[in-house]
Amino acid sequence: MRTTTTPEAETTDFDVLIIGAGISGIGAAYHLKTRRPETTFAILEGKDAIGGTWNQFRYPGIRSDSDMPTFGFGFKPWTHKKAIADGHIILDYLQETVTENHIDEHIRFGHRVSAAEFSSSTGRWTVTAQHGGSDETVQITARFLFSGTGYYDHEAGFTPEFDGLEDFTGRVIHPQHWPEDLDYSGKKVVVIGSGATAATLIPAMAGTAEHVTMLQRSPSYVLSLPAEDAIANTLNNLIGPKRAYPIIRRKNIMMHRGIFKACRRSPKLMRSLLIANVRRQLPRNFDVDTHFTPRYNPWDQRLCMVPNGDLFTAISAGQASVVTDRIERFTETGIRLASGQELEADIVVTATGLNMLAFGAIRISIDGEPVNLPDTTVYKAMMLSGLPNFVFALGYTNISWTLKVDLISEHFCRLLDHMDSHGYTTVEPVLTDPDMERVPLLNLTSGYVQRAVAAFPRAGTSGPWTAEMAYEKDVERLREGPIEDPDLRFTAHQPALLAS
Repeated sequence: MRTTTTPEAETTDFDVLIIGAGISGIGAAYHLKTRRPETTFAILEGKDAIGGTWNQFRYPGIRSDSDMPTFGFGFKPWTHKKAIADGHIILDYLQETVTENHIDEHIRFGHRVSAAEFSSSTGRWTVTAQHGGSDETVQITARFLFSGTGYYDHEAGFTPEFDGLEDFTGRVIHPQHWPEDLDYSGKKVVVIGSGATAATLIPAMAGTAEHVTMLQRSPSYVLSLPAEDAIANTLNNLIGPKRAYPIIRRKNIMMHRGIFKACRRSPKLMRSLLIANVRRQLPRNFDVDTHFTPRYNPWDQRLCMVPNGDLFTAISAGQASVVTDRIERFTETGIRLASGQELEADIVVTATGLNMLAFGAIRISIDGEPVNLPDTTVYKAMMLSGLPNFVFALGYTNISWTLKVDLISEHFCRLLDHMDSHGYTTVEPVLTDPDMERVPLLNLTSGYVQRAVAAFPRAGTSGPWTAEMAYEKDVERLREGPIEDPDLRFTAHQPALLAS
């Protein structure tokens, strides 16, 4: 899907400019279009298609790691029977959302944003974007900037340095850049990693490959869930998706929040239950203590969700195996481990994680002065101290990302309504307590978080400056809470107000 030639495609000034046509950008566009139909907006997307992460990742078996009734948008019921859905089904759902709501008319593909500067004198942002993959740049202005870039680096995933890699005669592949021509049938495959990507790849490749080995330095918690939600499918058939959807979402939110809270309150009990669940699905003599018993507490890192226990099925069938050890070096024919064991491999997949990147590495400045993101503090986990007319979407790490996107988009529209009704043109969060303790924005111990979180804005520890991953608290704060706040500074100056 690409933009069409319309008068709007020639416009260079908007009320709102959205960066990114992934889940966050599509969600924000829907809410603007339906709640504020007179507000002008455009979406700048660096790629040639919608979907963000779901367009980028093409490795075998890619699927959601959250249930789709909550990962889907609150305004568009998820009707597919699969609750844990394949990537192409998710892309189809996003495409339907864009088409049904005519959001495609607002998207400008091939516009990779490199810089954004706010002018205090005009009260507007000027965004610079590279156009069409060339050195050609365009500038577009807007009253508000909405960042829907997520927090992953789409250009390169994380791969550790491996000794002897140049000696290996097979292929080494990172899942973020999966080659379309890869034929792994009858091949020995080693997947390095123990996270969600590895847990997805291994059952998808097993049976076609000669054998797939999951090589991990340390294990992760793995939770088996039904691929289909029997209650959801029954309700959809009985009362129809439109009426069933809110019920299904509430049920799933309560379940996932319940699991998370139980892990925090009773980590020893939940650890025992999670490991017992794994043990029940593997052969009696399988060494669960070594291969599926993490050293950390549940939800210190994300749980790996496997639909219908497909990872355990592949292991039980002998099509896949798990090795827990450290890599000493690559050899000509595989990988030698610290224990002295050597794993033969034709293909090595480095499912070793992703790189985090704040706001797509866009250079943000105010009146010519660069903004150092770690110096800023998040306000309601959707704005930044000292940045006027700037909103961003950062989803949850412990439940579906999209739940937060919907709440932020709703609150953003309420904020615009409030500003219009009071004659305000700019709004800026102001941190008035210089002694408030500031903490990392994300508190997971996962390697991908720890490697990069210092380059992100910080969170506060009180009031609207906290960034808790708690859906019910955000409902109270973003959906039901007031717009006016002592830590928000509104100003009214020319030019004219946002369209309303």
